Amino acid sequence: MAHGAHRTPLLPPHPDLRLARDCEQCLGWGTVVTRDGEHELCHICQPDAADSENPGFRDA
Repeated sequence: MAHGAHRTPLLPPHPDLRLARDCEQCLGWGTVVTRDGEHELCHICQPDAADSENPGFRDA
């Protein structure tokens, strides 16, 4: 019997809980669940993903 490859589950993003502590949008979790059922960083209390991808990069 042949089996297909197992789908690797996506790990939820790692929010900074210090920033999320008093957020009313995510209720302190730092993530929100999308309509597709996936976790995303809260857009209100978490820094922009582009900032974390390029640490040290600053616009001149």
